[in-house]
Amino acid sequence: MGLACSRCAKEYSADEPQFLCTCGAPLLAQYDLPRAQKELDKTKLKGDTLWRYAPLLPIRDEKFQLNLGEGWTPLLSVPKLSKELGLPHLFVKDESGNPGGSFKARGLSLAVSKAFELGAKEVALPTAGNAGGAAAIYATRAGIRCYVTMPKDTPSAFVTFARSTGATVELVDGTIAEAGKRINELNTNGRFYLLSTLREPYRVEGKKTMGYELAEQFDWQLPDVIIYPTGGGTGLVGMWKAFDEMEKLGWIGQRRPMMVSVQAAGCAPIVKAFQDGKEKADFWQNASTMAYGLRVPSALADFIMLKLLRDSGGTAVAVTEEELVEGVKKLGSEGIFAAPEGGAALAAVWKLKKTGWLQPEQKIVIFNTGSGALYVESLSRYL
Repeated sequence: MGLACSRCAKEYSADEPQFLCTCGAPLLAQYDLPRAQKELDKTKLKGDTLWRYAPLLPIRDEKFQLNLGEGWTPLLSVPKLSKELGLPHLFVKDESGNPGGSFKARGLSLAVSKAFELGAKEVALPTAGNAGGAAAIYATRAGIRCYVTMPKDTPSAFVTFARSTGATVELVDGTIAEAGKRINELNTNGRFYLLSTLREPYRVEGKKTMGYELAEQFDWQLPDVIIYPTGGGTGLVGMWKAFDEMEKLGWIGQRRPMMVSVQAAGCAPIVKAFQDGKEKADFWQNASTMAYGLRVPSALADFIMLKLLRDSGGTAVAVTEEELVEGVKKLGSEGIFAAPEGGAALAAVWKLKKTGWLQPEQKIVIFNTGSGALYVESLSRYL
C-alpha cells in the first residue's frame, strides 16, 4: 500500500524511490492485511523460494521478481550439540544455501527487484562482505550497474565474488562506516539508487521472510528463543515485522519468541546499549572482528532493535573471537560449515545455557547466516 516511518509514522508513496524519513528513521512497507487475511490461505502457499510469500512482498509486477532460488532454507536439528548442551529442542536455520552463500541474498533480491521495478539504472551500497556479492548477482540479472565500497581489509573472496558478478568495487580505509561515507561522496546528483542497510525500505522485506519460514516450518508455531548474529540488524527488524503481520493475518497468535542479539566482543554496540539500558547505541570505536558481518560500529535501526529485544524478554550477548571459532568447529561436527557469524550464535548458546538463561524445555533456533567458504582466509588461522 505504501511506506511508513518506523519512528514518527509519516507515510510515503511506494511508487517512486524512497529512502529515509525526513526525521532520519527507516521506512517500512505497509500492506492491506485485512484484505490479505480474507484472500490468502497459508495452507496453499506455493514455490520453494521466498517468493512463496509474494503477495506479502513489495514487488507489484512479477516480471520484476529477480529469483535465483533465494530463501526456503533448511531448519536442521543438531543432535550432538543438543545432547552436549542439554537442550533437546535446539535447531539451526542454515542460510548458507542461499545464492552467493549467505542470507544477504534475501534482502538484496527484494531491494534490487524493487529498484528494477522503479526503473533504477545504477545501484550502490557499502558492505563489510557478503552484501556486495549479493547485490551484484541480482543487479547483473536485471541489467543494472552495481557499485560497491568495502573496507580494504575485507577478505579477497568477498571482493572477487562481487567483481566476478559484475560489480565495480572500491576499497577504502576503515570499516563499513567509512565505506558508507565514500558511497555518499560518489552519489552526486542522486546518481545511485542506494541499497544501504535500512536506508531503503525493501531489504528488510526480504529478511522478514525468515520469520515467515520459521513459523511455517514449525507448523505455524513460533519457537521460544531466536538467537541471531547482529550487525545492521535487518533480520531482527524483519522477523519482528513478520510476526506482527502474521498475527494480523490470523496465521499465528500473540506469543513471540525471546529475541537474542549476538555480537562480537570487538564490536558490540547493541550489547553495550542493551546492558546500559539505553534506547540508542553509541558508535563503537576501533571495531574489530573476523566475523565481518558483525563489524558494524553503528546501526541505523538501533532503537528498533533495542526495543524489540526488551519487548520480547530477550537479551544481547557478546562473544570473543576464540568463542566464535569454537562455535564454527562445533557446528562443523554436525556437518555445517558455518560462517563466523553462525559460530558466534552458537557460542552465545553456550554462554546463555551456563548462566541458566536458556532452559531444556525451550524450542531454540540459532541462525547460521552464511557459508564458511568465503571466510577461509580468516578461519584458516584458527582451524
